[in-house]
Amino acid sequence: MKISTEIDSIALHIGEEKAVELVAKTGFDAWDFSLFQMCSTQNGVLVPTDHPTAQNEYLKFARKLKQIGLDNGIVCNQSHAPFPSSPSSVDWLKRAIECTAEAGGEICIIHPMNNGSPKENAEMYFELLPFAKEHNVKIATENMWNWSKLLKHSKFAACATPKSFNAHLDAVNDDYFVACLDIGHAEMKGSNTNAVEMIKALGSRLKALHIHDNDKLHDSHQIPFSMKIDFVPIVKALKEIEYDGYFTLESCYYINNSNKDRIPQCVKELRDAAQKLADMFEE
Repeated sequence: MKISTEIDSIALHIGEEKAVELVAKTGFDAWDFSLFQMCSTQNGVLVPTDHPTAQNEYLKFARKLKQIGLDNGIVCNQSHAPFPSSPSSVDWLKRAIECTAEAGGEICIIHPMNNGSPKENAEMYFELLPFAKEHNVKIATENMWNWSKLLKHSKFAACATPKSFNAHLDAVNDDYFVACLDIGHAEMKGSNTNAVEMIKALGSRLKALHIHDNDKLHDSHQIPFSMKIDFVPIVKALKEIEYDGYFTLESCYYINNSNKDRIPQCVKELRDAAQKLADMFEE
């Protein structure tokens, strides 16, 4: 089992180039190309920033990151497009697919619209799929959540339950459209499911993961084994379905809440946690 991690939180401290190099030297097998800095959100619409991925030479930037990874012995396994997704954001989502392909990634995670039906989200994905196929990149949708101020915990959003997730996959029904399971989202109170149930329901459709820990209430994005999620049955379920993707961490708040001087140590701790999960899978 190969391990990977998102680089966005690291890059906010030291930049993407040094982030890829650090992830490699720490012992990860791959890096997740986080493209959140490409856009900001204004009135629910994605607008470009001054980040290199939003500029004219964005493909050159992606190629440079790919080469840094290869020079240090690792690859880009997947990416995460900017969000929120919507029909008005299709051009930026296509750019994310391009960046993924140029960096060598195989899967681009593109959020569904939280409150969109399977049919409504399928229409957005249908617009993206021909472009994704041209670039040999699969699109992965992800289980989402909304927040109930009244109940003070999460509530339903697109793909949040096994039924909804499979309904979204069925609505598109394409080999280039797969599932990315966010372990933390599945374990939040109010999701009315859990990661094990989701894994077994998705089966062979599950091709990517976002792994992090939480308190079973908030979307904490912390390092595995630090909070309340029990990873033993989760890894067992992944083994049972013969999951063949990467173990990709999305423990971004663990890095965000650290100072710059501790980043190398934090990345090492993330690597150790990811390797522990991988060893559990191989046992």
